[in-house]
Amino acid sequence: MKVCVVGLGYIGLPTALSMAGAGVDVIGVDYNKELLATLNAGKVSFEEEGLEELFSKALKNGIEFTDIYPKVDYYVIAVPTPYEKHNKKVDASYVVKAVESVLEVCEDGAVIIIESTISPGTIDKFIRPVVAEKKVHLVHAPERIIPGNMIYELLHNSRTVGADDKEVGERVKALYETFCQGEIVLTDIRTAEMTKVVENTFRDINIAFANELAKICRSADMDVYEVIKIANRHPRVNILSPGPGVGGHCISVDPWFLVGDYPGLANIILAARKINDSMPEFVLKRTYQVMKKHNLKDVTRVGFYGLTYKEDVDDVRESPTLQMIESMEKHLAHGVKVFDPFIKDDLVENQYQDFDKFLNDIDLIVIMVAHSHIKENMDRLKDMVVLDTRHVCMLPGTHRI
Repeated sequence: MKVCVVGLGYIGLPTALSMAGAGVDVIGVDYNKELLATLNAGKVSFEEEGLEELFSKALKNGIEFTDIYPKVDYYVIAVPTPYEKHNKKVDASYVVKAVESVLEVCEDGAVIIIESTISPGTIDKFIRPVVAEKKVHLVHAPERIIPGNMIYELLHNSRTVGADDKEVGERVKALYETFCQGEIVLTDIRTAEMTKVVENTFRDINIAFANELAKICRSADMDVYEVIKIANRHPRVNILSPGPGVGGHCISVDPWFLVGDYPGLANIILAARKINDSMPEFVLKRTYQVMKKHNLKDVTRVGFYGLTYKEDVDDVRESPTLQMIESMEKHLAHGVKVFDPFIKDDLVENQYQDFDKFLNDIDLIVIMVAHSHIKENMDRLKDMVVLDTRHVCMLPGTHRI
């Protein structure tokens, strides 16, 4: 059994390494020459707990990295699937291009597994016409992992395999069982497409409810965290925590697929997306309110802690902080300071790489991400004005969203 994993990013690389680590003959393909050079030099391309150990094991088992598509039995497509800004529909161009490249080399009977998250009907609409003249099998096995806990979730999370042919589905299930200990459910392709999008949409709606509660409680001078804590004591209530917005490659993107494909039907989903997308602007308004309360007039003395979309990762995709900085530029409020211990390259103006200097140059710190780093350094904020959007700072006088 020989496998080619196409796309060696946040999803493709851990998947390829997991298969290779389990003894599968794996070739990883990507067009990014710099990425390939890094991997072939024996280095991982991003930080993730357990990734380096898995990488070493995969290297010992002979994993290869190249930009040349090989002839293999299985092709796993793990390329990006953004949405089109103007109509919110899935942009399947990366998947289509990857499949077209596979078709140039694959033999009859090859299995093409789409791991990329796609909207229901994407394979019927975009992929089947491309493969119509080839004798290949299509399967959808959507990824189900999150940065910060990828290796554990690859091993333990349940998986869904959608296939046209049950026998092919069983073969793909056996492939994933080489490293996945979770339950693997077989179904049809459209159901597999829908279930992945629904999973992330459910969480987006729950977060939106918490964020709307935060706005209501702020207007009524109530503590939203106390309200949620007490409400969650009910055995059938589980409200998530509010925050500065929703980022990442899944929850902030996938619900738009349903909004784009089912206009007029995805009403709650659309409302949730609007609420969550409004949170960076809401945090910005809260920042101005806190500045006014403490008579802070110099915006260059305001510091935002955290650039990533979640704690303890180096992933900035759809980052609420980046969204807020963009919003501030629209307000002509330049000069805010930014620090994130996980981001070593400067992504924005006035980004600091030294935490001590960052704290020294600000009067108000806005905690946007609950990195372990800030929790461990909380005592250093005791003489500062703090706006905490993640409910991690318990210092007296801390402001919240």
